[in-house]
Amino acid sequence: MALLQTLHLEHLPSSHAIHAALYRDIKNATHLQQQLLNGNTDFEYAFIDAGVIVSKIHALAAAYRAVNDLLENRLRSRNVHSEIVFSLSPNNNIAESFRRFGITPTTTNLLIIKVSTPTSPAAASEVQEHLTSSIEGEQVPFEDSVLSQMTDVARIKKIYKLNSGGGGGKKTGQVNGAKGDERKELEVLVLGAMALRGVTN
Repeated sequence: MALLQTLHLEHLPSSHAIHAALYRDIKNATHLQQQLLNGNTDFEYAFIDAGVIVSKIHALAAAYRAVNDLLENRLRSRNVHSEIVFSLSPNNNIAESFRRFGITPTTTNLLIIKVSTPTSPAAASEVQEHLTSSIEGEQVPFEDSVLSQMTDVARIKKIYKLNSGGGGGKKTGQVNGAKGDERKELEVLVLGAMALRGVTN
């Protein structure tokens, strides 16, 4: 089974395929971040810290919004890939969105998204080949069960300003027990915060 997933999102043209790959135990995060900062076009990807991703739907919602904004000529950042990172944000601060959701030198688990477009087509085999040669880490399936092992729930609640149930302040232990239910609830709250961005300034 190919670990790189190619997805065609509903209501988006089939010419805009989404390639997604998930890696853990990244060893060269500093180098990868530097490629982005240098504007190296070979590294036109959305590099997302997997610790702040609740689920596949969370990541794909950001990709959908970014591609939609690309098609409508509404990009607020440099390209569709930086827009995916920005789309995860609950506010309109682009620089802050990169600090919170993008790759940093301390990133160990990394979600990579590549958008194929008619002007910049990207075949799955080429994307996989480039990632294999560029990423020092273990590629794992892009699935909720794997993401759940990487998710930093406390960090996500802080970023999206979500109060923990019961108001006790301690967040440890909440993920145990009704794990799936809490994750689903968290996903709904996060998607709501993303959708409301820009509605209330």
